[in-house]
Amino acid sequence: MLRHGNGAEPNSLDPHRSEGVSANNIARDLFEGLTGISPSGEVIPAAAERWEISADGRQYRFALRENLRWSDGSSLTAAHFVAGLQRSLAPAAGNAFARMFSFIASAEAVLSGDLPPSALGITAPDERTVVIELATPAPYLLGLLSHPSAFPLHPPSLQRWGRDFARPGRLVSNGAYALKDWVVHSHVELVRNPHYWNNANTTVEHVFYHPSEDVQSELKRYAADEFDTTYEIPLVQAPALRARYGSQLRIAPYHGTYFYGFNLSRPPFKDNLALRQALTLAVDREVIVNKVMNGMALPAESYVPPGIWNYTSQRPAWAAWPREQRLAEARRLYAKAGYSAARPLTVELRYNTHDDHKRIAVVIAAMWKQWLGVETRLINEEFKVFLQNRKLRAVTQVFRSAWISDYNDATSFLDLLSSTHGRNDSVYRNPAYDALLQQAAKAADAQQRRNTLEAAERLLLQDQAVLPIYTYVSKHLVKPWVAGWQDNAYDYHYSKDLKVLAREARAP
Repeated sequence: MLRHGNGAEPNSLDPHRSEGVSANNIARDLFEGLTGISPSGEVIPAAAERWEISADGRQYRFALRENLRWSDGSSLTAAHFVAGLQRSLAPAAGNAFARMFSFIASAEAVLSGDLPPSALGITAPDERTVVIELATPAPYLLGLLSHPSAFPLHPPSLQRWGRDFARPGRLVSNGAYALKDWVVHSHVELVRNPHYWNNANTTVEHVFYHPSEDVQSELKRYAADEFDTTYEIPLVQAPALRARYGSQLRIAPYHGTYFYGFNLSRPPFKDNLALRQALTLAVDREVIVNKVMNGMALPAESYVPPGIWNYTSQRPAWAAWPREQRLAEARRLYAKAGYSAARPLTVELRYNTHDDHKRIAVVIAAMWKQWLGVETRLINEEFKVFLQNRKLRAVTQVFRSAWISDYNDATSFLDLLSSTHGRNDSVYRNPAYDALLQQAAKAADAQQRRNTLEAAERLLLQDQAVLPIYTYVSKHLVKPWVAGWQDNAYDYHYSKDLKVLAREARAP
């Protein structure tokens, strides 16, 4: 048995509707795409045993493994992968990540509703072959196919249960595990799937995912040996935890950025660049990283984190300024935006329930108050409510956000703020930015593509559509009896790759 602390309650176990790291952790145990990610972070064959790529990079042909099966024992065919991506991109599905696949032939027309999902450039010439045709080359496609949005669909389940198929007693999956139970605010229980193609090399029989938004409670349960891994750690206790747990504390680089979003669709931030810049410059990222995060992060002035393949993160000019110069410019811009001590900005800052999100919000609100005179009202919401309110946009002003790379490419971050992306909760709209992304998508030359994407980030930072705060490191506690855990930049840890050692074999 393996017991994971797992952050927020998952919004859904439907892979084409799930959002957030906690939901996708579970989805990757329940389902499997054409490709997967190895324990060390490389793209590897999964349901597909091999693939061929055309010379122009616009056709991918995947050969499925023999005798693939769903968790109910029925045959899994290439048509089910076709159906999965078709559903994922259908507007009716409401998949917030659908635009990640906009480079597939006819995807733009499908996403806009001008063509039916069946027109998407993915076909199944036979039961073991999937062919994906691209409108433009996408060198990151193989990694992207490991994302839940590309997982296959079990058509009988959808036909019988509709959107409610992803529940205990109904969900049919193709991964190493099957869903046994889901008790909201308690646990999601998975059991080993005997029909999984690589079941012989899976050792853990039961996996429990426990929601753990209260990071202190999660730590207590880990200390009591109720959890084998934690979703994260209380940052305020990082030095003490390192001293107490030693090598059980796993810290590693992580392709993710923590930032605040501005709602650009209404006042006070709509058409007020000076105000957005003022609030950004007033934030002392070094204080947040060193004092609030206890060094468990890296300060971020850029939006795309460092370490992304074939890309250099772009930094604004003020990133090289001393603190006093930043503050002087922040006060000048604040006045230019129409605010003063006599007429201070009053703003709402929303974040989802979490001790560290609260601590960061409190510190940033204090910085805005001290240096600019801003009055900030902090609003704490349960994760599902928080996501719903971000999508409503009529009630948000500033909101906590973060993005973790779904594949090792800058577009995983930059596409999020295109005008048509389902997760563009800032409602950022700049035709020039969209045009740069489209230009990069069509670029055949790798250097030209890189230059164009870097220009897009520079424009995004000039427009101050978001307020970058820090880039992530992954931080987990992992029991010494959990074997097979390897740190990687995706922070993916499939339960099928782990083993729980017998008591007599466990390290002291």
